[in-house]
Amino acid sequence: MQFNQSNPYMKTKIMTASPSELRLMLYDGAIKFCHQANRALDKKDYETSCGALMRAQKIVLELSTSLQHEVAPALCQRLSTLYTSIYRLLVDANGNRLDKPVDQAIQLLEYEKDAWQLLMQRAAEENGQAAENAADVINAQQTAISSLS
Repeated sequence: MQFNQSNPYMKTKIMTASPSELRLMLYDGAIKFCHQANRALDKKDYETSCGALMRAQKIVLELSTSLQHEVAPALCQRLSTLYTSIYRLLVDANGNRLDKPVDQAIQLLEYEKDAWQLLMQRAAEENGQAAENAADVINAQQTAISSLS
């Protein structure tokens, strides 16, 4: 993953992020570049829109190539198909200077981002519950040990 070397905050954020957080950042970046492309298309600034769409395309490719097919083959196949569709929308928008395919790509990316955030939230809740359960077990063990003393 490439990032702007001149922004030390962003570099630190990326270098310390979990894989789940990195994926969320990729969604954010793709959405941001799609919005930039739409603004540029509205102004008929095709050079800027082309650059923004190409950056969004690179991010979508990164999302696709980072899928772990060996872990969840069926899910990864569906996501790969989705990312291919988004990529094609961005290529179409870039080649034909259209904003409608960009809007469709944004809608799909935002849906995926929301789904990913929900999964992250559920995983955190489950990890929190597991930690609480472990703490309860440890407390029970300590109580049992102290009652023996």
